[in-house]
Amino acid sequence: MRAVVIEAKGEQARIVEGDEVELLAAVAEDATVELDVSYSSYNYKDGMAIAGRGILRNFPAIPGIDIVGVVTKSGSSDWSVGDEVVLNGDGIGELLPGGFATRARVRPDALVRLPMGISAHRAAAIGTAGFTAMIAALKLEDGGVRPEDGDVLVTGAAGGVGSIAIAVLASAGFRVIASSGRKDAQGDYLRWLGASEVIDRRELSEEIAKPLQSERWAGAIDSVGSTTLVNVLAQTKYDGVVAACGLAQGPDLLGTVLPYILRGVTLTGANSVNAPRELRERAWAALAERLDLEKLDALTQTIGLAETNPYASQILAGQVRGRTVVDVNA
Repeated sequence: MRAVVIEAKGEQARIVEGDEVELLAAVAEDATVELDVSYSSYNYKDGMAIAGRGILRNFPAIPGIDIVGVVTKSGSSDWSVGDEVVLNGDGIGELLPGGFATRARVRPDALVRLPMGISAHRAAAIGTAGFTAMIAALKLEDGGVRPEDGDVLVTGAAGGVGSIAIAVLASAGFRVIASSGRKDAQGDYLRWLGASEVIDRRELSEEIAKPLQSERWAGAIDSVGSTTLVNVLAQTKYDGVVAACGLAQGPDLLGTVLPYILRGVTLTGANSVNAPRELRERAWAALAERLDLEKLDALTQTIGLAETNPYASQILAGQVRGRTVVDVNA
């Protein structure tokens, strides 16, 4: 077995080739399915873990909050040897050993069968970011937001969640407005994904103008939080829905109740980590139906395990566009 391992808090991650039992000692008691890992993906949380930003809870730790692999042993009637599966979140890469390894032992209830038409590499490219984006899009739709209601905003648009959120919303017929701190550099890319318009993130992030502002958004997917989210809520139309799924700017929310009381705005969370199986299967089925896989390929790059350490500083600095697959066997 080969894995990226962080042996103690504050220590650098390193590649370890060692005994599987030692590396997987901290798995959950109900982790009864064993996998050969084909790919993982590199998310913001993985950068935080490798950079020692407090995301890890147990040591030794293996980062990687996504796994795409093949079942090699199963203690569950739901899964058989040879099944191709996807796992996003469920504590792996944070509380439990994650996907930056060639082997894994996981809980059967967190697994989803690899959807027909999506390869293992593409499933890893979608990863937690795409899975979260799809959950957020479903939250808007379940809340009653329709394309005819008006513009839908996506913040943090050039990141992994934002990129796929734009693509799936546009494919569903929404007019998408993308907010990015890299408007000039990434504008063409965001419009290629399906954004109708690109705005500078400073319109939303620099100060809270008023508790209620001019109505602009029928709905929004926000991966930024803090001041940005407060302004998004203040600009959301009557009965609009905002799905929050990140905190790149910060976890604070220093707003007022006025958008909720006077406009009936709904603020909902898109939580991919603890999503129940029914939602996992629904989100992956929707991704298989709506996501343009050729666009996914074009916004994806691939690295090996040895490149995961230096990559952390890039993703935390906002220098990564789109999605990054980790080929654990490279």
